[in-house]
Amino acid sequence: MNQGVISVSCPLSITIPQGHHKNFKIFKSPKVFNAFTLRSRFIHARRPPICCTQINPWEPAPITFVSENEEDDTFLKRTENIFGSLDADSTTEAPEVETKELVEVETKEVVEVSNQPEVHLQIFKWPMWLLGPSLLLTTGMAPTLWLPMSSVFLGPNVASLLSLIGLDCIYNLGAMLFLLMADACARPKQPIKPLRSEAPFSYQFWNMLANVVGFAIPFIMLYGSGSGLVQPHLPFISLAVLLGPYVLLLSVQILTEMLTWHWRSPVWLVTPIVYEGYRILQLMRGLKLGAELSAPAWTMHTIRGLVCWWVLILGVQLMRVAWFAGIASLSRKQEIVANGS
Repeated sequence: MNQGVISVSCPLSITIPQGHHKNFKIFKSPKVFNAFTLRSRFIHARRPPICCTQINPWEPAPITFVSENEEDDTFLKRTENIFGSLDADSTTEAPEVETKELVEVETKEVVEVSNQPEVHLQIFKWPMWLLGPSLLLTTGMAPTLWLPMSSVFLGPNVASLLSLIGLDCIYNLGAMLFLLMADACARPKQPIKPLRSEAPFSYQFWNMLANVVGFAIPFIMLYGSGSGLVQPHLPFISLAVLLGPYVLLLSVQILTEMLTWHWRSPVWLVTPIVYEGYRILQLMRGLKLGAELSAPAWTMHTIRGLVCWWVLILGVQLMRVAWFAGIASLSRKQEIVANGS
C-alpha cells in the first residue's frame, strides 16, 4: 500500500469471553465483571493512531544536525570526566585574521560615512580660498600702493606716526582673518585622529633668531644716534616715523607665531610669510619717507640692509615650505603603503 495515503482502520472492538470455571469463583463476582466491562468499553472508545509519512505544507521541515565532516563521527568522546570529552584542539574558533578584516571593513565604512558630510562642508570652505587672499590684498596692498602718501604723512610728527601705525593695524586685521580662514580650511570637521601640527624645535629656533636680529637693528640705530656713535644725528621722532610701525608689526608677528606653536595650528608654516611679505613693503615705504625727511646716508643704508635681510629670510621660508611639503608627501605615501600591507 502506498505510504502517502493515510490509512485509517475501523474502531477496534475487543470481545472478552465470559468463561465459567468451576475452580475459579472470581468470574462470578459482579465487581470483577464490571471492571472488565469498563475496560472493554475504554478500549472500544480508543482510536488507532494515524500513520502518515508526508508533511503538510504549513509544517516546518524537521531540523537534522549532521556534522559537515562525515569522516569525523566523534563529536564527544566518552571519557571518565565530563570535561575531558571537550577537546580544545579540535574545537573550531573564528580566526584572528577574519576578525581583523571585519574590523578594517567596519572602519572603512565608518570613514566613508564620516567623509560624506565632510564633502558637503568642504564646499562651504571653497569661498575662503578666494576670500582670504582678497583680504590681504585689500588691507595691505591697496592702502600702500594707491593711497597718496601726502594724505598719511604730514611731516616728522606724532600724527604721521599714528597714521602709519593705523595702516599697519588694518593689514594686521586682514592677516588675522586670513590665518583664521586658513586654519579652518586645514582642519577637518570630523577628524579620525587628533590633528596636532607641531613645529620642529630647529624651525622655531632659527625663525626666532631671525626675528630677534630684525628687532634689534632699529634699537641699535637708536642707541648709535643718541650716543653720537654715528653722525649725523637723527632725531627720535624721525626714526620712529621710519621704523616705528616696522617694530610694532614685528612684535605682533612674534606673538602670533608663538600662539600658533602653542596651539599647534597648521598655519604655523605660513604665518611668517604673511607678515614678511608686508614687511618688505613697510621698509620700501620707509625709504620713500627717508628721502622726504632728508635722513642721513647711514640710515638709508641700514634700511636697505633690512630690506635685503628680510628678502633673504622670506626666501628661506619658501624653501622650508617646499621641504615640509616633500616630507608630508613622503610620510603620506609611507602611511598608504603601511595600511595596504
